[in-house]
Amino acid sequence: MLDSFNDRWALITGASSGIGAEFATQLASRGMHLILAARRKDRMTALATDLNTRHGTRCHIVTIDLAEPEAGQLLHTEITRLGVEVELLINNAGTGIIGQIENTAPADIQRMLHVNLLTLTDLTWRFLPEMLQRRHGAIINVSSQAAFQPVAFMGAYAASKSYILHFSEALWAEARSRGVTVMALCPGVTRTDFFDTAGAVGWLEKHSSQTPQRVVKQALRALEKRRQYVVPGWKDYLMTLLVRLTTRRTAVNESKRYFRPPKEKKESP
Repeated sequence: MLDSFNDRWALITGASSGIGAEFATQLASRGMHLILAARRKDRMTALATDLNTRHGTRCHIVTIDLAEPEAGQLLHTEITRLGVEVELLINNAGTGIIGQIENTAPADIQRMLHVNLLTLTDLTWRFLPEMLQRRHGAIINVSSQAAFQPVAFMGAYAASKSYILHFSEALWAEARSRGVTVMALCPGVTRTDFFDTAGAVGWLEKHSSQTPQRVVKQALRALEKRRQYVVPGWKDYLMTLLVRLTTRRTAVNESKRYFRPPKEKKESP
């Protein structure tokens, strides 16, 4: 399948850093041209320049806030204007919020869910019919290891990732016989800026993690096999199986120790 991506176009959301930027790098090395969509234009411009220098990759940059209600429509309209066919859609953009309920603004949760759920679903619905009509193409929806259980102090985030997993698996079953693969990517802790921006500054330095390079490499390998989902790393995959063997109460209570906010120190009288 990956050979068919040579000289074709991929759309990557959240392409300015982390897993999205790594997808751009590895796909460019395989001969794909790229549409990079995110908010940080300077980072995407630097990435596009580098990939063009090293691989001759054509890159089109779309600076867009994927939390906005019309983001999916605007992005699809821009690509239609370009006159290119998207062979591979990577719905990588996503945000997270870690914290206690009373310290979390409802508006922030709404923006997170719009990116993680509504824009991802919108883009999938806009591009998948075109792939099915051509009888070739693929979609990777980036979920998380958190999709396999409820996670305390990041309940809305984990629930959004469960949606992505189930949504993608359902579409995989519908599309696989028609030449199109829809796959959910469910990475565990990965060395990106996710935890710092989600509200757990410094958390990553205290826990084991894997690199975006490894995550993307295993994702593309799984896509080649037309898998419906992949959890990169055998330890993270094992954790998703262990969750099924314990009670749901135990699983969610165990999750509390990972992201429980530190207790505030009492002021001396």
